[in-house]
Amino acid sequence: MRIISGSHKSKRIKAPSKLPVRPTTDMAKESLFNIINNDFYFDEISVLDLFSGTGNISYEFASRGTRKILCVDKNENCVKFIQKTSQNHDFNAIHVIHSEVLSFLQKQKATQDIIFADPPYDFKYFEDLISLVFEKKILSNEGVFILEHGKKNNFENHSYFTKTKRYGNVNFSFFNSKNI
Repeated sequence: MRIISGSHKSKRIKAPSKLPVRPTTDMAKESLFNIINNDFYFDEISVLDLFSGTGNISYEFASRGTRKILCVDKNENCVKFIQKTSQNHDFNAIHVIHSEVLSFLQKQKATQDIIFADPPYDFKYFEDLISLVFEKKILSNEGVFILEHGKKNNFENHSYFTKTKRYGNVNFSFFNSKNI
């Protein structure tokens, strides 16, 4: 994986092959960050990265100057990899929590400007995930929840849904509370 922009632009990070992950492709990530860049100043936001995996998305935010990034993943090896990589690249803004995501969200009280979630494409609890983000009010009023998913999922009828962007097999659905 490669960091697209910012202080660590073009830096390649190699994840161990034993991690149970599917990192967001560079093309999809670049397109996603172009969208985010239109609505947010990276140095003024807080980010919650759910199902962090390799930390790919968090490294991109950190490279672009985001000062508060919280990663959550249930896989201990993923957590250790993110911690080590963050330390090696001086990504001091990244903090990692070892937890199952839905359990974490049940207890979460702090609000975030951007919540990004990249669960496995066969995840069975997409609706629970979306509902928890909004029921627990952990997304700031002007924030956006971005859900990466496969092409089989469609969230267009969800009340907080705003749009979906597709990049090959990668889909990003966007949600916010402004539509309600």
